[in-house]
Amino acid sequence: MAIITLTTDYGNKDYSVSSLKAKLISNIDNIRIVDISHDISPFNLSEAGYVLEGAFRDFPKGTIHILSVDSELTPENRHIAIMYEGCFFIGADNGVFSLIFRDKKPDQIVEINIHSNYNNNISADELFVKVASHIKRSGPLNVVGTEIEKIKEITNLRPVINKEINQILGSVIYIDNYGNVVTNITEKLFKEISKTRPFIINARNVKFSKVYKNYSDAIDFSLEKKDREEDGKKIAIFNNLGYLQLCIYRSNPQTVGSASTLFGLNYRDVVSVQF
Repeated sequence: MAIITLTTDYGNKDYSVSSLKAKLISNIDNIRIVDISHDISPFNLSEAGYVLEGAFRDFPKGTIHILSVDSELTPENRHIAIMYEGCFFIGADNGVFSLIFRDKKPDQIVEINIHSNYNNNISADELFVKVASHIKRSGPLNVVGTEIEKIKEITNLRPVINKEINQILGSVIYIDNYGNVVTNITEKLFKEISKTRPFIINARNVKFSKVYKNYSDAIDFSLEKKDREEDGKKIAIFNNLGYLQLCIYRSNPQTVGSASTLFGLNYRDVVSVQF
């Protein structure tokens, strides 16, 4: 049984998700559809890339990932299919895949060229289903597209290092369900620039001088519970994808607040590290 995952900005109010699933079921036999997320903010490539990057490695080889965010075909937004680490990805070449793979090169990339087979009236979702069906039948990618060497890159979402190499200027790329703030500053880059020097993380009016290994590492469990600093404690960690993340311990955006609301941070806001 083939696994096909869906990552979209369709939301769950409209019929778009059900329509896409119906197309898959009608065109491909013996598949299992897994929803990664349909709550990506509209046209937000940063969110889409972060969410799919976090999920795809846990799926078995051979999984087909359909990413439908800003996927309308235009002269500047071609459709592509990719093979990477034994899995397949179908979507638009709008830069989102450069966020997922970072600096790693896919095994194969093709620009999908079968639109004319359907009088160019085929929608992006319909096309992605046709390509997924071809892949599920073990069809080679170069039958549905022309091989290309590179995918479009989004460079304005990458951190900037100053000339003195003592500051990283990053930004917020994602706010998770708990209101934690994920930045584009990776642990790898942080350590390369840090060289064990002291640092201050600046995020609006909030500062951090330590990065913890995980949430519980920030709590002194040798103290009795009534004496601990727990709820509301501000924490910086490197999350399981290796990104610098600013948090509030045991936050709840609906009640006590979250890092995003309490720190006043939103998508694309600046977060810097001074060494």
